[in-house]
Amino acid sequence: MFQLALRAAGLLLIATTLAACSQFVGDNRHNVPLPKALVDRMAEIGSSPSEPMMIRVYKQSSELEVWKRTGSGDYVLLKTYPICKWSGELGPKVREGDYQSPEGFYDVTPGMLNPKSSYYLAFNVGFPNKFDQALARTGSYLMVHGDCKSVGCFAMTDAGIKEIYALARETFKGGNASFQLQLLPFRMTEANLTMNASSPHAAFWRDLKAGTDIFDATKRPPSWDVCERRYVFNRNDPRTAPLDPFGPCPVGNFSTMAGL
Repeated sequence: MFQLALRAAGLLLIATTLAACSQFVGDNRHNVPLPKALVDRMAEIGSSPSEPMMIRVYKQSSELEVWKRTGSGDYVLLKTYPICKWSGELGPKVREGDYQSPEGFYDVTPGMLNPKSSYYLAFNVGFPNKFDQALARTGSYLMVHGDCKSVGCFAMTDAGIKEIYALARETFKGGNASFQLQLLPFRMTEANLTMNASSPHAAFWRDLKAGTDIFDATKRPPSWDVCERRYVFNRNDPRTAPLDPFGPCPVGNFSTMAGL
């Protein structure tokens, strides 16, 4: 009788242990809920976790902004995060191994999220994009990630990427196919462009400013594409009528499309 009881107790212990293991398999950091304060802030501006988002990065001031679409269709600044580390100098990434963090307009899709990053959590910025490829620029695995180390990436600390990753995850859960990522050297003011007018990147930055100006004026991300090996904005619908990156640019503006 005692042996039967002992055996039953042993089986119960094994079953309990297996049940406990089945409740937590691996690391669940990629599913951590958004902080209540951030959800409350979204409600305050008339948005929600499932609404589209946009991210702006400014190298010079080491800031990352998350913008969310509101009920009016306009985007409102949700939160600004300090960038712990980015690498290189002001200017675009040109080739693999140059230690430069990229600049330009990018689109982040669900498949670019990396829940198993060695840098806590991460998402790929999409370099090289259509523009980078047209200029034969090379590089790989350029990320926004945790920690505070960077070799061409944007390191946000683990606490920062935890929130940013969760915001992206919830946006995609809401049915949004992508969000726009604007990687910028500095705030694209005329004063800053004038201050950097002697830079070899001045013309490139002037192209980027055309896109950021549209967003600043409309509070809606512009569509972007590439022709004549340069960025153009609101000239076409890149999903249905993409431009030839080496061909002539169309004349005139395409109607502003919210959510691109």
